[in-house]
Amino acid sequence: MSDFTPKVPIALQIRKIIFEKYNDIDTNFTNDDIFEILKTNGDIDSSWIIDDTESFFNEICDSGLARNIAQNFTTIYLKLFDPIEKLHCNACGNDVYMGPSEERKCPNPSCNSSI
Repeated sequence: MSDFTPKVPIALQIRKIIFEKYNDIDTNFTNDDIFEILKTNGDIDSSWIIDDTESFFNEICDSGLARNIAQNFTTIYLKLFDPIEKLHCNACGNDVYMGPSEERKCPNPSCNSSI
């Protein structure tokens, strides 16, 4: 991987995409759907492949935001537990997107402050 640093952390970009496009508990989406949008938005290392984002999707499942409902090789099918809320982290200054049952800790990996 290169030394590319996104303007907005990838974890926050993914959560924003889910909030804007898939914020419905009856809607299924995949990591592939999100990855294609990330690439289109251009704030991701151009050398990345879908496998480079796996840890971000695992974190989303581990946090209680979404659940893995199926998997086919590298494609992970996800569904939200609850609709996502838009919040603001005063510590890092970013808008963050969280489910109501998630711990109120900033999902920005370089922040992790209480919200």
